[in-house]
Amino acid sequence: MTDIATRAARVVQSPGGRRRLNGGGPRAGTIFAFVIPFFLPFVLFYLVPVGYALWQSVRVVRRTGGQYGTSYTTFGGFDQYEKVLQNSEFWSSVGRIGLFGIVQVPVMLFVALVIALLLDTPLLKLKSVFRITAFMPYAVPGVIAAIMWSYLYSPQLSPVVDLLNDIGLKPDFLGPGAVLWSAANISTWLWTGYNMLIMFSALQSIPQELYEAAKLDGASNWAIAWRIKVPIIAPSIVLTTVFSIIGTLQLYAEPAVLRQISSNISSTFTPNMLAYAVASGNNYQQAAAISVVIAVITFVLSFGFMRLTSKRAGL
Repeated sequence: MTDIATRAARVVQSPGGRRRLNGGGPRAGTIFAFVIPFFLPFVLFYLVPVGYALWQSVRVVRRTGGQYGTSYTTFGGFDQYEKVLQNSEFWSSVGRIGLFGIVQVPVMLFVALVIALLLDTPLLKLKSVFRITAFMPYAVPGVIAAIMWSYLYSPQLSPVVDLLNDIGLKPDFLGPGAVLWSAANISTWLWTGYNMLIMFSALQSIPQELYEAAKLDGASNWAIAWRIKVPIIAPSIVLTTVFSIIGTLQLYAEPAVLRQISSNISSTFTPNMLAYAVASGNNYQQAAAISVVIAVITFVLSFGFMRLTSKRAGL
């Protein structure tokens, strides 16, 4: 019995034995069964809509017999893209969202980084409470968050506005010069906790031995934070920046909700709002072209930022 068990163990442990026991290695069907839960939704809900948008963006609606003739859709080449690039409202919305991103993204990420560093310091008590509190706004849907803040911005309803009026400040959060930053405040409140969690998770993976060695060399908590922690989690900061760039160019919910209480937000306030307004006028082809141009701008900015940061890091 011992000899039989020994020979069986050798067969199982040998490469040939493994092949005989498992029936010739991994089967294609098994691999396909694991891949299909991701691949099928990816094709149906990502590749197909993108392909349909590209197809729609190169088509135009023409008429036979004058203005009141029969309309038909045909291939138009880059006609829709020419109209988008010549549309002043489109470039105004891109410039507005660019200004939004230049200010809002650095402020949001800096606040997220500071909170993550504070949560990682041994001096802070009740870390779990502060972590949940900082992350909690992200659990609120974007539309609900915009409705909540619109209540605080409204001159007729907001107790905050009443309090500031009583002390003589008289703010106008929905005025032409402030409404963009009111939307930026909502986005910052909503997404800071999400970015903080990514940075905090990266901080948790740093070996404690590095901190102990730095303290033996006389480094303060401030020096450890900015000279050790921040450089090590730089890839996470880059990742959150790329996510923020993508999210900025997709801005829609905040200004769309604030538009209900402010006349200073038009239907073309952001590129996404412009695409929706054009599609609402049954011009789906031009709306698709606007969407494609937004996607290209997003890719260029994201990829350009990643390349820039990689060169600076010497990668």
